[in-house]
Amino acid sequence: MFAIGVSPWVWTSPVDDAALAELIPRIAAFGFDAVELPLEQPGDWDPVRTRDLLASYRLAAASVCAVTPPGRELVAAPAAVVASTAAYLRTCVDSAAVLGAPCVGGPVYASVGRTWHLSPAARAACHAEFREALGPVADHAGERGVSIGVEALNRYETSVVNTVSQALDLIDGLPRNVGLMIDTYHMNIEESDPCAAVRLAGSRIKHVQVSGTDRGTPGRDHFDWPGFFGALRTTGYRGAVCIESFTARNEAIATAASIWRPLAESQDRLATDGLAYLRGVAH
Repeated sequence: MFAIGVSPWVWTSPVDDAALAELIPRIAAFGFDAVELPLEQPGDWDPVRTRDLLASYRLAAASVCAVTPPGRELVAAPAAVVASTAAYLRTCVDSAAVLGAPCVGGPVYASVGRTWHLSPAARAACHAEFREALGPVADHAGERGVSIGVEALNRYETSVVNTVSQALDLIDGLPRNVGLMIDTYHMNIEESDPCAAVRLAGSRIKHVQVSGTDRGTPGRDHFDWPGFFGALRTTGYRGAVCIESFTARNEAIATAASIWRPLAESQDRLATDGLAYLRGVAH
């Protein structure tokens, strides 16, 4: 049985101390096992306070989600931007270590929505640049017992890495605490066979995010959930599986994630119906 978690982004953004104080008791009451913690800006939430709040409701910290708006770049960017992005990622790592979260995950290579044409040679150079920039962050994470999960995004959100195969190429040569964060929403768009992609990712999977194919409720869509969890079991992954969706009521996050309409009767129903479905299929 996988632990089932959820992102506070289902309900709100930014995720800060006030939002967590309101949401964590509700998330626990719904019956979730774990919570993802997006860190939009350093200082939005206090790691010690958040750790204690989670513990008081017997919830695990599934991961810290690195957030990459414009200006957070490890590739094809000025040295000062790369340095500030690496510093932000180290803050994510330090926060995860305090929380006891096993992983920092996200599209840590470039900002979401940034796309440009990459020839094979340019892609190889981009990947090499990424490995050079992430290497010291990975070492910092390894010293703190934290993994980094690199997330492939769909073609409309990045041109750097869209598939599991590309992501494995991207992290080749980095320390073993660097692996993949897989997300069923992006896999449904980019993978011809998502279950085969899960098996290919194998032991490199560090964290798992799920949502319906419309970014809504898992199980209210056309994704092969039994096949997905069957493949996931073969990899040896035993971490949390977390619902990541977004509210259309927050303009900033709705624009970033292209959420133009409600994806469920309510955000609570998106979470609780998804939890009930995942409990049944992920056993």
